Amino acid sequence: MGYIVALTGGIGSGKSTVANAFADLGTHVIDADIIARQVVEPESPALQAIVTRYGAEMLLADGSLNRRLLRERIFAHAAEKAWLNALLHPLIQQETQRQMQQATSPYVLWVVPLLVENKLWQKANRVLVVDVSVETQLKRTIQRDHVSEDHAKQILAAQATREQRLAVADDVIDNNGAPDAIALDVARLHARYLKLAHQADLQEKP
Repeated sequence: MGYIVALTGGIGSGKSTVANAFADLGTHVIDADIIARQVVEPESPALQAIVTRYGAEMLLADGSLNRRLLRERIFAHAAEKAWLNALLHPLIQQETQRQMQQATSPYVLWVVPLLVENKLWQKANRVLVVDVSVETQLKRTIQRDHVSEDHAKQILAAQATREQRLAVADDVIDNNGAPDAIALDVARLHARYLKLAHQADLQEKP
């Protein structure tokens, strides 16, 4: 399996920017959000199950999932959210394991937005949190997703708090500034993770 660094952060924190910076240094990145999209691609059994439950309106004109409509459908309904999680989580986990087995870099960066919410941090050797203020989260989410401030606040309220994420963090990147300001932090952490992965590899060998 190798050494796993889990990367997490709230919406609008800049997880993708940080993950891309690690990828540029040669780190194999496994993104839970990308895998979550892959398991519901057109013609997939999971997408067909969603359409069977909620109707053909869940499909866009090109046959792909209408994510916004699905989010609206499950957002305020705990039972529907539980049903969807029960459908998708095993598929996401299976694909995640497959990608981890194929990774060849000294350590894997596992990007998991809901790491804290789904209590997954113990599956990683180390946890890196991308931290920003709530104000920054709101501003970026409104600009990026073209949603109202009230809707952005609802999304934040449904996620773990900053304090809950920081409580499980081994490392933190402050991403309140300009995107290019994180390069030094990523380079420093990359060097640390290479060293930790090497040490873990030596310990595993007989």
